Amino acid sequence: MNRKDIFVYGILAYLLISLGVTYGQDTTQKIIPNRNNAPQQQEKPYVILISADGFRYDYLQKYHAQELKRLAKQGVKAEALIPSFPSITFPNHYTIVTGLYPAHHGLIGNNMIDPFSNSRYSLGNKKAVTNPIWYGGIPIWTLAEQQGMLSACFYWPGSEAAIGGILPSYYYAYNEKIPIATRIQTVVNWLSLPPAKRPHFITFYLPEVDHIGHLFGPDAPETEKAVHFIDSAVYALNQAVAKTELPVNFVFVSDHGMTSIDTLHPLKLPITIDTNEVQVSDNGTIVNLYVKNKKKIKTIYKAVHTDDGRYQAYLKNKVPSRYHFSKKEDVHHRIGDIVLLAKSPYYFSRNKPHPGGHGYDPDETPEMKVTFIAWGPAFKKDMCIPAFENIHIYPLLVELLGLVNNQKIDGDKRLLKEVLLR
Repeated sequence: MNRKDIFVYGILAYLLISLGVTYGQDTTQKIIPNRNNAPQQQEKPYVILISADGFRYDYLQKYHAQELKRLAKQGVKAEALIPSFPSITFPNHYTIVTGLYPAHHGLIGNNMIDPFSNSRYSLGNKKAVTNPIWYGGIPIWTLAEQQGMLSACFYWPGSEAAIGGILPSYYYAYNEKIPIATRIQTVVNWLSLPPAKRPHFITFYLPEVDHIGHLFGPDAPETEKAVHFIDSAVYALNQAVAKTELPVNFVFVSDHGMTSIDTLHPLKLPITIDTNEVQVSDNGTIVNLYVKNKKKIKTIYKAVHTDDGRYQAYLKNKVPSRYHFSKKEDVHHRIGDIVLLAKSPYYFSRNKPHPGGHGYDPDETPEMKVTFIAWGPAFKKDMCIPAFENIHIYPLLVELLGLVNNQKIDGDKRLLKEVLLR
């Protein structure tokens, strides 16, 4: 075991102790039987999409992530990756793999309500998370499988649901029990399968920076250690994959950044909610209110409207267009009749909030912006490109994998000429 491995294991142990993680029980790999790569797909390149949750755009420099900086020199780095609104985990992870804004693909929050079915979605609700009815669009692993290319997901929002009737060929139910070394070895094992069984698209999700950023804030030494863990983990993954000698392209992204929260003055709902009249979906920085009697919407709006500057209340049809989060954009009808948006550093919470948080408009709160790095045989070298929205990653993945996308999405092909060798 080398020094970098020791460092990885040590930091992982520290993180798990700090978090008091309650482990899920299901750590078994799920394999869909009787699938093979189509002959025309077997010679295509490979893509590993890595997400380090909560990895802010400036963490590379701020915390001296040397290995990631070295990989950026070998490929392409963006000044920043701009998350979609709201800058929350599930909506943005699913945006990255569909090319759709949250209001268009349906995951408008980690917690949300479908008022027509009167059902709730939350990231801790296993029944909801695995129900494909919540997920619009065609995620990249589904697109690959539809075209005879195998995929594998080592965690990703949406990957446990049979979206379009299709699950990834290889996947895991989300848990935090599997050690990083085992996760890396699993990726190597996938890439060592015979060509007919080898996945060409792989997701690899890392939650540690987000966990620690919430608990301690973005400027804490604990967060620096979590960044170093990610730096070492990606280094180890890159080194292990290189030994397969396959043409693998890596895309390293994140879903949202992190900022310091005012823990002393949590925002409270400005009215007492009568659950017979109003349903509430709270995501900390954004609260959706669903009014059962639509004739009372304006009355309730007047009760929650404020000019104190800590949050803004909007009627659904008045949410600013730059958010792509209004009635006009609400394809799946899941945005509340009234939307409350906190202004940084304030946060809706019944109790004292954690020191770190996210979900704000990245234009108003730049700390929401995140990191984008890509390297591998398809990418230009030592290049820095301007910041761009995360909706444009999907067309890049489609191109890298040699797939065909005929669906309407919000992203476009603007990245291709900038980052790919031709």
